[in-house]
Amino acid sequence: MIDTPGTGLIGLLVLFALLFAGGRIGAVLGIVGLGGLALVLGPEAALIKGGVVVVDTLTKYELGTLPLFLFMAHIFFSVDVSRDLFDAAAKLVGHRRGGLAYASIAGCAGFGAINGSSLATTATVGLVAYPEMKQRGYDDRLSTATIAAGGTLGQMIPPSGALIVYGIIAEQSIGRLFTAAIIPGITQALLYAAVVFLLVRARPQFAPAGDRVSWAERWQALGRIWEIGLLMLLVIGGIALGWISPPEAAAVGAAGALAIAAIRGKLSRETLFTAFAETLRTTGLIFLIVIGALIFSVFVGVTGLSDAIGEVVLGLGAGTFVTLLLIGLVLLLLGTVLDGLGLMLLMTPILLPIVEASGMTAIWFGIFLVRAMEVGFLTPPLGINLYVMQGVAKDISIANIFRGVMPFLASDVLHLLLLILFPAMVLWLPRLLGN
Repeated sequence: MIDTPGTGLIGLLVLFALLFAGGRIGAVLGIVGLGGLALVLGPEAALIKGGVVVVDTLTKYELGTLPLFLFMAHIFFSVDVSRDLFDAAAKLVGHRRGGLAYASIAGCAGFGAINGSSLATTATVGLVAYPEMKQRGYDDRLSTATIAAGGTLGQMIPPSGALIVYGIIAEQSIGRLFTAAIIPGITQALLYAAVVFLLVRARPQFAPAGDRVSWAERWQALGRIWEIGLLMLLVIGGIALGWISPPEAAAVGAAGALAIAAIRGKLSRETLFTAFAETLRTTGLIFLIVIGALIFSVFVGVTGLSDAIGEVVLGLGAGTFVTLLLIGLVLLLLGTVLDGLGLMLLMTPILLPIVEASGMTAIWFGIFLVRAMEVGFLTPPLGINLYVMQGVAKDISIANIFRGVMPFLASDVLHLLLLILFPAMVLWLPRLLGN
């Protein structure tokens, strides 16, 4: 047996090489993990261990949360929820200077709470909000960067697919993670709004003030989203208060989405077929990645790589703040070259023991890790949200989008620093609600 940290390090290097060569993250994680276990434990033991991981993962009750929330999101796609959310926000604040940018952030937060995907939030809200801002004379850099940044709220605002996957990998309560994400999600949105406020005050020409609409029109716009807001309040509030478990909340959300689609007259056979097909496709992809990550995690654990790295880091005597700051820098650097989910699944088994040894909890690390993932979505030159946004705004160069997003990236780094300095931003609400 060659169960040494060096073996684990070689496996990690092979993993990175295959990923940079274009390998699929789920397959690469599983293959390297199984190959490493075969070297360490022997081929037969590796296959048995891999089989146990697959069965244990697929039979987890909590895993049902993910496909149900995905199904809810795809049903909401069919009823133009993103348009309704943006329209309501635009009618409330669109008359102010920068109002449509604020509305875009609010629309992204609302839609992110429904679908839990940064890419889907950016693309869907962008298709609605960007033409409106273009028509009103907003600066292209401000409009594209606001939507791209706001889109990252989809990973943080509960229910979040990333937090569900992290909860499974780290064996943490999904309900507690959702509750812990509420304050960071709100403060993230507020920081983005603050960036818009400062930009439009410094350069008023970036965002002309619009026409004020009547309160009758505002109430009409709010009337188109009240049932969606009520459903999300029930889902997220029910989890936070401990009334229902995350899988039960996901079932309530899926059933509520079907009811809303039926009330709006958009529940058809084609809608259902598309929602089921997209849910199965996305769920299968994520399950493959999760299983691969868990197998790789077993390999890393067997070789003792995580413990060795932890001993080296803690042996430096740098203290909690410096240790967490270094971890944050590592995540930011890797986030520029790895996709968000891959980053989370790859680094959780390696960094989580270090974080816990430094005195922080796995719940805090889950929120911090997802925030670092979100920064990766915005970091040039590989920030995928920026390219999604260019796909929506085809007339804008990627260089302009890169320039526009820099102030929002600065606010993201500030937010990460605040999470390190004030961990109560993450931990206070779960403790208060006792979940």
